[in-house]
Amino acid sequence: MIIVAPQLNDWEQNSADQTIALTEYFLKNYKIDSSKVYINGYSGGGETLSLVLGKRPELYTAALMCSSQWDGAYEPVVKSRTPVYFVIGENDEYYSSDPFKKAYQTLYDLYKKEGLSKCQIDKLLVLDVKGSDYFAGTKVTYQHGGGYLFCRDKEIMGWLFDY
Repeated sequence: MIIVAPQLNDWEQNSADQTIALTEYFLKNYKIDSSKVYINGYSGGGETLSLVLGKRPELYTAALMCSSQWDGAYEPVVKSRTPVYFVIGENDEYYSSDPFKKAYQTLYDLYKKEGLSKCQIDKLLVLDVKGSDYFAGTKVTYQHGGGYLFCRDKEIMGWLFDY
């Protein structure tokens, strides 16, 4: 397994383009199964992830967006059928859960327009809004910062790596 964790220069097009270039470089120069290339973004990294998917979703097997918002184009994701899992705290103090709910619904509606069934869409899109109970009993004092729990969650990571 190769994990590439670029340090982004911004949350905009420059970092999205650099992420795409880095993915292409690794695919070209290393023996990598292109059917097992995943992308994950948390907070500002999630914004960049959405921009990357808005440009080159076909590079990735599946995407995990944590505690963020969607800034990229939707149509390329629908065209490529790249699966996306949205996860956020219901009361995320930085973004709120509303932007993820809107992004999920926008993608869902576009898939419906393409003629996909609910079952087909449910395999491509997951909206996982965590209530306060998810964070209870942890050291998390605010939900946005508690997003680090998602990468330790077997159900979430299992979804990502099942593709």
